[in-house]
Formats: sequence, structure tokens, C-alpha cells
Amino acid sequence: MPLSFHKMHANGDDFVIVDSRHTPNPVTSQLARRMGDRNRGIGFNQLAVVLDCDDADARLMFWNADGSPLDACGSATRGAADRLMRESNMTSVVLRTNRGLLTCQRTSTGAISVNMGKPLFDWSEIPLALAMETSVLPLAGDPAACSMGNPHCTYFVEDLKRAEIATIGPAIETNPLFPRRTNVHFVQIIDRAHIRLRIWERGGGIPLGSGSCCCGAAVNGIRRGLLDPCVEVECDGGAVTVQWDGEGPVFLTGPVETIFSGTIGDALLKA
Repeated sequence: MPLSFHKMHANGDDFVIVDSRHTPNPVTSQLARRMGDRNRGIGFNQLAVVLDCDDADARLMFWNADGSPLDACGSATRGAADRLMRESNMTSVVLRTNRGLLTCQRTSTGAISVNMGKPLFDWSEIPLALAMETSVLPLAGDPAACSMGNPHCTYFVEDLKRAEIATIGPAIETNPLFPRRTNVHFVQIIDRAHIRLRIWERGGGIPLGSGSCCCGAAVNGIRRGLLDPCVEVECDGGAVTVQWDGEGPVFLTGPVETIFSGTIGDALLKA
């Protein structure tokens, strides 16, 4: 039976939504990898599967394009929330992810704001391979680490144009210090309320943006005293706002947009 999907993006960070409420979940690691193939599938940075949930409006499961699972995706969470709010004619929904219950709201401008939960800083929560202080890692360039449900490693650079993202990114992603690999950020601080961010995404390469990476980068900057509690994060594809008071949850706000909807044929499903 063909499988319906919706292709969406958040400032160019593209993702696919599959609604499997009221039906068995058809998505496996192998199918996610086939769907993520930009030549023979649909193509995306992440896939979100919407499932039934007893204590929230829905539950979300996430996959990378390489078929690996992940616990958090700020862009796809906003996209799923947008679709559910339009369906129910509501301005807020609660979604369950492996990060817990996330409250999502539509702002007066039409953007979607998500409570992304509290950041994690203990070495065992990120996780790292060894016990250490995570605000300054023992790596060249003195990056900081945190978790937003997925690992993040943040470098602060003087000139983003000179950052060797395609070289340093994959090397740090697979560094033994990160047993589950990591997202890698390169941040240039414009001022205390504005940063430019480029990303090497775990399992995905260089995207135009990433919601959870925007959160992780801003949190690490605020934690080091470099940024104010409300930060505009400008990625290659556009800007989002990240707010964190230094203690509670992180709030991510930005636009999402549907590109197209369609169905996956039996050939891809049975490949």
C-alpha cells in the first residue's frame, strides 16, 4: 500500500513528515535510508513519524537520512506541530519525543515556537567517553559540548568564512570522545544577541540549518557568558530565535513551510 508523506522545510532545513496515527508504523531504518536518498527517494535531512500517544497530541520518532535514529529535531518538531495545529484549528499542541513532552505554539507572526526541554551538560548525558568538564573540551580549538537530546560540539571562531567545516566536521563527529557521534557547530559572534552559525550535522553533512543545532550553539555561547539570553541564530538558510535563561528549558522559534505532499510507491517500500 502506498505511504503518504509531506515534504517541508524550516529555512531550507528540509524534512519529511509521515503520519502513522491509527496505523502500524511502517518506517524502519532501512526504509528511512531509502526515503532519504536524494536521487532514488525523496531526500531530506530528517524524517519524523507521527504516532498515536496517550498523554500528548501525538508522539514523534526521528530518523536521519542515513537511517540512524535520533531523539531530537527542532525543525521537524516544528513542522509536525504546524500540521497538527492546522488540522485541529488550534494554536498549541503537546508532542511527546524521547526528550519528553514538548509544548509547541504558533506565534502572532505565524512562526512555530517549541519548548525544547532543558539542555544537558554532564559528560555522561551528552555522552562523552570520559568524565570531564564540558564547557571547554580537551580538543584543539577549545570547543564546548552539550546535549539537546542529541550531542552538540560548538566551536567559536573569528571568521566563519575561514572555518574548515567539511574537514573538521566529520573528524569531530567521529572522534572517539563522542561514542554516539556528534553535531559540530562553527559560530561567529556578531554581537551578544546575534550569531552566524554553520553546521556539520551528525549523519547528514552540511545543512542549511538545524533547529537543535541552533539551540545547542546558542546554549553553549550563553553558558560561556558570550551571549544574552535571547539570541538570533543566522544559518545559511535563514534565522531562528533561541531563548534560554541559563537554568530552564530552551525555546526555539522560527518559520516552517510545506513544499509538497505525495505518496511513496510499492517499489521503494519493497526495495
